[in-house]
Amino acid sequence: MTQNKQQRLNDKLLPEIEEFKQQCKTLQLATQDNDHLPNASYAPFALADDGFYILVSELARHGVNLKSMPAVSAMMVEDEAQAKTIFARRRLTFDTKAQLIEKDTPCFTKAVSALSERFGEMIDNLAGLKDFNLFKLTPHKGLYVKGFGQAFNLTGAELLSLEWKQDGHHGK
Repeated sequence: MTQNKQQRLNDKLLPEIEEFKQQCKTLQLATQDNDHLPNASYAPFALADDGFYILVSELARHGVNLKSMPAVSAMMVEDEAQAKTIFARRRLTFDTKAQLIEKDTPCFTKAVSALSERFGEMIDNLAGLKDFNLFKLTPHKGLYVKGFGQAFNLTGAELLSLEWKQDGHHGK
């Protein structure tokens, strides 16, 4: 792809991806336990400091999994009712690494504030409970699927480099 075409692609899709991230309120999570058994779940999130922040209970299966197995796949997906076709819903997936954020740290305070701003005072109540933990999910690669034949790799230090995947979702 020529540099000019690549720049046009970036100029068009990066703002669209950012808008999609802001519209979504939850991340679908794929975690695994110590026996590598998968678990699908979700969590509300706030985006800040190059990561997704989620507040989850350690009583929940994914809360336990995040502590022991930090590799997590996270997905934002277009609402079924809004999709042009159910077979090609817009979605944004990331391979991430989960990091437990200790309470009483500046990062914890900042992230809980971002979550509170997005979801209200319930976050402050949950953050004060002993069984709730804050995790930062740091993405290291991503995939934006806009529709049939429109899948784009996200790479680079801040996931701002796009590559059109014309060989499907699984090709190298």
